[in-house]
Amino acid sequence: MRKEYDFSAGRKNPHAARMKKQITIRLDQEAIAYFKAVSSEVGIPYQSLINLYLRDCATSRRKPRLDWRASSSAP
Repeated sequence: MRKEYDFSAGRKNPHAARMKKQITIRLDQEAIAYFKAVSSEVGIPYQSLINLYLRDCATSRRKPRLDWRASSSAP
């Protein structure tokens, strides 16, 4: 291993715009357990599976069906 490296001729990664961005997201234990179980069946990491699912939803413009009244105790 060298003591110093010369990066003066280096260039930016041309694929950097397509790379993933690290974020923090809070998921409940049931959702994590579900994706971990499915990921073990299909053989890919669960975080990759979650990313693929979210990308599929975004590509197809799928929106969640939410009924706030059913999950809320307020009238």
